Amino acid sequence: MSIRRAADAPVRTALAGLAVLILGLITALNARSLPVIGDGTTYSAEFSEAAGVVKGNDVRIAGVKVGRVSDIRLRGDHVLVSVQVKGAWLGDATGAAIRLKTVLGQKYVALDPQGEGTLDPGEPIPRSRTSVPYDVLAAFGRLSSTVDRIDTARLAKSFDTLSATLANTPQSVRAALAGLSRLSDSLSSRDNQLAALLANARTVSRTLVDRDAAVRQLLADGNQLLAEVSDRETAIRTLLDGARELASELSGLIDDNEAQVGPLLTQLDQLTSMLQRNQDALAAGIRSFAPLVRLGTNIAGNGRFLDGYLCGLVLPSLGPLNEEGCHG
Repeated sequence: MSIRRAADAPVRTALAGLAVLILGLITALNARSLPVIGDGTTYSAEFSEAAGVVKGNDVRIAGVKVGRVSDIRLRGDHVLVSVQVKGAWLGDATGAAIRLKTVLGQKYVALDPQGEGTLDPGEPIPRSRTSVPYDVLAAFGRLSSTVDRIDTARLAKSFDTLSATLANTPQSVRAALAGLSRLSDSLSSRDNQLAALLANARTVSRTLVDRDAAVRQLLADGNQLLAEVSDRETAIRTLLDGARELASELSGLIDDNEAQVGPLLTQLDQLTSMLQRNQDALAAGIRSFAPLVRLGTNIAGNGRFLDGYLCGLVLPSLGPLNEEGCHG
């Protein structure tokens, strides 16, 4: 009996470990749905269109991020957007709106908590309390695609035909039709330019969308620079005030010592003028002084004594000490 219990113990241990592993895997896969460590409570809102919002976009209340968009589904004639909100109270009259986060078209869901009670997670926010923005980039994109499909030659011909058909109408109508004809001719003659302009606008908008992260980083760096300048405003103001005070002190110092500084500058100008006039004589004197300096260096350059030779120090009446003379 004891042998069977000993044999069953590893099996029970393995089954328990397998159960714990399965529970841990299930918990990891559904971590965002857990009440404490998850992303919070899931709510939903009905919108007339998705308006460019995608899964993972921010959910904000008064500009503060409180969650993210978890799901987007089509429900008949409207779109059901599910959001996960954590750490925020939502009333039973809460409104929702899809708003533009960046100039490049990124969106987020803005919640407006209102009401007396608490919002029921099982009941979606109706379309009467939701709104969507007007996407200018998408409108321009559709405009360029529509204009590309227009046959401007046929359009101009139709305006000309309409103008000829109604030629016998009153003067005001004929003038309006003539204006329409000139407009059609202008559009037809500028077809290539308009197509190039719209193509360039589409290219620019696509480039901005592709460089969304870089533009956001540029704007963030600009904000940091402005914030740093704002933080150093006191230091910059103190520096400018100190420079202004220094200029005032120097101006006063010059005014106070003008009587002494003026004659000194005049004498300095006279000295430089004299040196300029005697430049050649000074150069000749320096050249003549050079051999004397070299001779003195040779005499005193062998140690702490003088090493020299004096010729003709003894009078000739004492005897010819140097018969070859001093030039030998």
